[in-house]
Amino acid sequence: MGVGKWISGFLGWIMFGPIGGLVGFFLGTLVEKGSVYTEIGDGSSPFGTGGSAGGQGGYTREQQRTGQRNSFLMSLLVLSAAVIKADGHFVKSELEYVKAFLRQNFGEDAAEQAKDIIKGLMEKDINIYEVGSQIRLYMNYSQRLQLFHYLVALAQSDHRVTKEEIDVLGTIASAIGLSSADTDSIMSMFKNDLESAYKVLEISSSATDDEVRKAYKRMALKYHPDKVSTLGEDVQKAAEEKFKNVQEAYEKIKKSRGMS
Repeated sequence: MGVGKWISGFLGWIMFGPIGGLVGFFLGTLVEKGSVYTEIGDGSSPFGTGGSAGGQGGYTREQQRTGQRNSFLMSLLVLSAAVIKADGHFVKSELEYVKAFLRQNFGEDAAEQAKDIIKGLMEKDINIYEVGSQIRLYMNYSQRLQLFHYLVALAQSDHRVTKEEIDVLGTIASAIGLSSADTDSIMSMFKNDLESAYKVLEISSSATDDEVRKAYKRMALKYHPDKVSTLGEDVQKAAEEKFKNVQEAYEKIKKSRGMS
């Protein structure tokens, strides 16, 4: 399928700014080979999440959705490289996690191309705040939450999260504009204790049963897969895991309290 459905076609705002600079070596090769066609007009209006059909330089809604999805995935690969090399060690299991994630959600072509892109990015200096600034400008909050959830899962994939990885994840969360409460919520999704369950729902253990129910409804809405539907069915499918984490945290709290 050429370069695969996840990168072919409209490239959106990844051609601009630090992300475009970091992956330009790869995209340039694909464009030379004719594997990718770009449709970015005069370059004056890169976009991320807004617009209506024909409203962004004549782009159709489907072109905009494709641009958002591809931009999300390129951002994911750039920040994956930052997490993988955080502690100065190249861990094969983490690269395999990236490949498995893309293989499951986007197919074998995407998995193989991701491996090549990340290996190239491992040799580059990644300014997380510059990359985060571009992501914050063109990606909505729900999409950024989904991106961060994936990155925390990546750090956890070798069953050993180092201090350096935690520091990098904290920097990424700050750079892409996540609140400290949402950062703690997502980080806590990968722990099994009761205290972490409360953090997932962004409440304390002193909350009343009614406050627990309200917190669950609020967080279930915040993390619902439909929030990232504009990125396509593939990313929406991946977002189901985050939604499931909220449900599991709620069930753990209910059980501990004997709530009905």
